Amino acid sequence: MELEFILSLMLFAFFAGAIDAAVGGGGLIQIPALMSAMPHMAPATIFGTNKLASIFGTASAACSYFKKVQLPWPLLLLVACCAGVTAFLGAASVALIPTEILRPFVLFMLIVIAIYTLMKKQFGQQHQQQVMNRKTLMLAAVGSLMIGFYDGIFGPGTGSFFIFYFIRYLQVDFLHASALAKIANLSTNLAALSFFVPSGHVLLVIGLLMAVCNVIGSLLGVKMALKYGSGFIRILFLILVSVLILRLSYQMLWL
Repeated sequence: MELEFILSLMLFAFFAGAIDAAVGGGGLIQIPALMSAMPHMAPATIFGTNKLASIFGTASAACSYFKKVQLPWPLLLLVACCAGVTAFLGAASVALIPTEILRPFVLFMLIVIAIYTLMKKQFGQQHQQQVMNRKTLMLAAVGSLMIGFYDGIFGPGTGSFFIFYFIRYLQVDFLHASALAKIANLSTNLAALSFFVPSGHVLLVIGLLMAVCNVIGSLLGVKMALKYGSGFIRILFLILVSVLILRLSYQMLWL
C-alpha cells in the first residue's frame, strides 16, 4: 500500500478515536476509509482490521472514564461479560445474516432514537445512582446481550445503541452512559478479535499504525467529554445518529 493511503488511514483513525471516545461511532469513519483504501479486501478483513485499530483507543477511553466517572463494579462486569459473549457469536455468524436484512431495521431504530432524543430535552441530562437490584441487573444484561450480538455481526451505530439503552433503562446521564458504553465496546472488540485474528482476518501492521492514532484521538475525545459534560455529548450524539441515518439511507437506495 502506498504511503499516502497509510497516512490517510492514520488521519481517519485519529478523528474516529476522538468521536468514538465521546459518543461512539468510530467505525462510521474507519470502515469506509479502509474500504476506500482497499476496495478488493474481504469484508471480514476490513472489520477485523477496524476492530484492531479501535480496540486500543477504546481501552484508553475506558481507562480515562473509569478514573473520573464512578460506576458500580457489578454493573461493569455484567455489561462486559454479556456484551463480549454475544459479540463473539455475532462475529462467528457474520456470513450467515445478509446486511440487506439488518439495514432497514437499524435505520428505523436510529430514526426512532433521534426523534426521541430530540423531543425529550432532559433525556440524558440527569444521573441517578444505580441500585444493584435484580431489575437493574436484568435490564443491563438484556441490553448488553442484544447490542453485543449486533456489534459482532454488523456494527454501525453500536455505541449509539449502547448509550441510548443505558440512558433509557438504567437512568444515567450521557456522560455515565458514554463511560459504560466504552466498557461494553472494549469487551465486544476483544471478543470479535478473538474470532477475526485466529481466522486471519486482520492486517496487523496497518491496524497497529491506525491504533496509535486512534489512541491519541480518544484521549482528546474523553478530555472534551469530561470538560463539557452531558449537554455537549448530547449534541454530538444527535449529530452522529443523523450521519448514521443518512449513510444507511444512501446505502439502501444507491448501493
